[in-house]
Formats: sequence, C-alpha cells, structure tokens
Amino acid sequence: MLDLARQFTPIREELLAALANALDNRQFILGQPVADFEAAAAQSLGVAEAIGCSSGTDAIWLALAAAGIGPGCSVITTPFSFFASTSAIVRAGARPFLSDIDPVTFNLAPAGVEKLLQETQSTPIGAILPVHLYGQCVDWTSFARLKEEYGVALVEDAAQAWGASYEGRPAGTLGDIAAFSFYPTKNLNAAGDAGMVTTNNAQLAERVRMLRQHGMRERYHHDEMGWNARMDGFQGAVLSVNLRHLPQRNQQRRKAALRYHSLFAAAGLTESATYPAHGIVLPKEMAGRHHIWHQYVIRTCRRDELRAFLTSRQIGSEIYYPSPLHRQKALEYLGYAEGSFPEAERAAREVLALPIFPEIRADEQQCVVNAIADFLS
Repeated sequence: MLDLARQFTPIREELLAALANALDNRQFILGQPVADFEAAAAQSLGVAEAIGCSSGTDAIWLALAAAGIGPGCSVITTPFSFFASTSAIVRAGARPFLSDIDPVTFNLAPAGVEKLLQETQSTPIGAILPVHLYGQCVDWTSFARLKEEYGVALVEDAAQAWGASYEGRPAGTLGDIAAFSFYPTKNLNAAGDAGMVTTNNAQLAERVRMLRQHGMRERYHHDEMGWNARMDGFQGAVLSVNLRHLPQRNQQRRKAALRYHSLFAAAGLTESATYPAHGIVLPKEMAGRHHIWHQYVIRTCRRDELRAFLTSRQIGSEIYYPSPLHRQKALEYLGYAEGSFPEAERAAREVLALPIFPEIRADEQQCVVNAIADFLS
C-alpha cells in the first residue's frame, strides 16, 4: 500500500540534519522547530494561525473545544470516517448526530445535514464537522450556506486533505477552524503522531494554544481544564522538511491517480454508474475541487473476494472503512440501527483502497490493474 523507504531515503541527510539541530538545541517539546513549522505551514496554506499539536485526534478535539463545543450541545458529522471524527466530539462532552454520505465522493451530504438542522433536537446543534475524505473537499458552498442560515460553526476535519482545495481555497482555510493529522501515512507526514489546528480567528487560535498546554496562559496558572497536546520538537523538524517536498509529492500522486484512470479504462474494467454491477467504479474528482489523492478508492460488489485475490498476488490494499461509525460498539448508545445510513453502509461493503503514493511506478500500477482484470474475468 505504501513504501515510506522510497520517500525518506532520498532526503535522509536532510532529515538527520533537522533532527540533529533539535537535539543539539534541546528543543524537545514545542520550541523553535515547532514554531518554524507552524510559520511555514501558515504561509503554505495562506492562513493566519497554525498551531501544532500532538496528533490529528487531539487537533479535532482542540478545534471543537476552542469553538465552544461541549456539554449541552451536539455536532453533526459523517458516519463514514475514521473513529476520531466522532470520538473527539464525545471527548468534548457533546453529542454526535450522524448524517449520511454522498455516494460519489463518500463525503457528508449537505441535504441530510440540513434536514437535521430543521428538526427539533434534544440538544442544540452547535457545529457541523465535515470530513474531507480521501483527499477531496466536501461541497463547501452548501455547508457555508447552512452556516449562515442556521448559525452553526463549521469545523473542518482535514486530516486527509493537506494540499486539497475547493474553488481555489485550501482545505484548512474554509471553515471557522480546522484540524489536520500528520500520521506517517498522510500526504504531509511526521515520523510519529502529530497534528495541527488552523484558523483565521485570532481568539480561537489563542484558545487552542491555551488548551494544548493544560489550560495555561501563564505558566502554572490553569484557567480551565486543558490537555497535554503539544507537538514534539522532533516532529516539527521532520514536518518542516516534508513540507518543502510536499508540492512535488502531491503532483506525483495526482499523476499516479490519472494513470490509474487511464489503465482501468484501457482494460475495459470501469463502469460509469454510481454503484458497481460487474466491474469497478473509479473515484471522481468533482468540478471546482483539487483532489490530492490521499487514497485511491474504487467500488466493487465483490470487494472482500477481490481483496483476498490481490493479497494472493502480494498486492496491498486496504478498506477505509469496513464498519460505519454508527455500527461501532463504542457508539451503540447513540441509538442508530442497521439501515440508518444506507449509503455509508453500502460504501463500507464496496470500497477498496489501492496502492498509491508519490513514488509508485507505472509498472506497479499496471500490475494492480492486471490482477483486477484477472479477478473479474
């Protein structure tokens, strides 16, 4: 699925020099390496404030807490995402309300969200948390309208979307506040856990900085219950190096995605319908959106059989995600039954992520396509 050796080997000396600088200056928690990365990240996105933190999960919680989300309110999000999208809402003390996805992009569908906003809820809805899944932004025009009409905050879960954009505006700059993950498999990756919160609101940024340091504005004086959610200096150093290489890497990913499109079309394996019948349905880049292809996810009816076949050919694949969030044991208390979100449930049965990373070779992609052709034949 991913060969990080191909990414790190060419820049090994650059990375070691950055780590040595952090070590020599004893910059282990926050410090100059993190401050330098925060400044470079803010400039890269064109956002006023970029605050490094310990993980993408902590970034979502920090963003929600800074936006005033807590006990007595609820947040609408998608049932088709990594667990952190919902667990961070629960950790903030709020109630998650789930709404179904668009079957083409797999992103949260605005129509269902608006229906929830129109209904009387047991707890007031304070925010919408859309997830830019697989590296493609949600339909932001629709969500911006919902914000204006219903007076809710918009918190972006941009964990998979550094470098993606909507009508020329980067992910992480669209909402009131946004959260990124720099898990080692992400397009912009650390050498461990790390995350970031971005915003153009100085007050929200100041609150995030306070919350990531145990609720301190002044050392050893705690204004409220925060958390230890600081970024390590080593991760800041690694991220600064990787950020410099990211534009080229994302360009290579887009080239690889287009190559998959061409190879599958040439092999006659693609179906143009929304749902697969006998072949596969390819992922689509929607108009006005710049997809950075964090994942290349196809749909197929015989997904589990196909994955087993690929494994037998020593070809990696992954399922993002095999079970929608409303079917997770930890969230049973929300009261959603099987069938509550048919699009998310169907996607969970049909999606399969194929190998994609900047350094993947054309012959390797051809091998993937040939294997799928053999399976379907």
